[in-house]
Amino acid sequence: MTSSRARISNVRRFVGIGFALLFLPVFAIGAMAASGGQASLASVRQATAAFHDLAAAKAAGYAEFYVCTDNESLGAAMGQHYVNINLVLDPAIDPLRPEALVYEPKKGGGYQLVGVEYVTFQDAYHEAFGANATPHVLGQPLKAVGSPNRYGLPPFFQRHVWLWSPNPLGMYEDWNSKVSCRGHGDPA
Repeated sequence: MTSSRARISNVRRFVGIGFALLFLPVFAIGAMAASGGQASLASVRQATAAFHDLAAAKAAGYAEFYVCTDNESLGAAMGQHYVNINLVLDPAIDPLRPEALVYEPKKGGGYQLVGVEYVTFQDAYHEAFGANATPHVLGQPLKAVGSPNRYGLPPFFQRHVWLWSPNPLGMYEDWNSKVSCRGHGDPA
């Protein structure tokens, strides 16, 4: 009888370990999505390099959003954003799939890729990952933006990363003093 109990106990332990091993990747993926995963700046550059060609960005689902965003009082800009709405509506943050691409208008026309932006709506993120959760990407927390805001959006989290243009204000800051809307932006 003791050996029968021991076998049942071993089977239960084995089944429990099996279930834990089966679901561990699911929990790990969920945790990685909530925290922005593990990626390097080099891997994000590699993942977004094709988007130097605006036609490639459009083909990948990115569309022009708002107007080129300036802050005249800072002498800086965010640039023209191209947003993939399907990525924005997914509350998870994937470092290799930024929700927005940031472009600077060129003097002679066209656009130059200068950065990326990670965006998720606060309500959707909190519903998916917990009411007190804050998304992170590349080791940085995303910033909360309330409503009302200049974009007419509900509250959201965002983080800029200036991958393709140096930013004297900091790689993860919203505004870049080296980027300009060339007088065609929203100075508000």
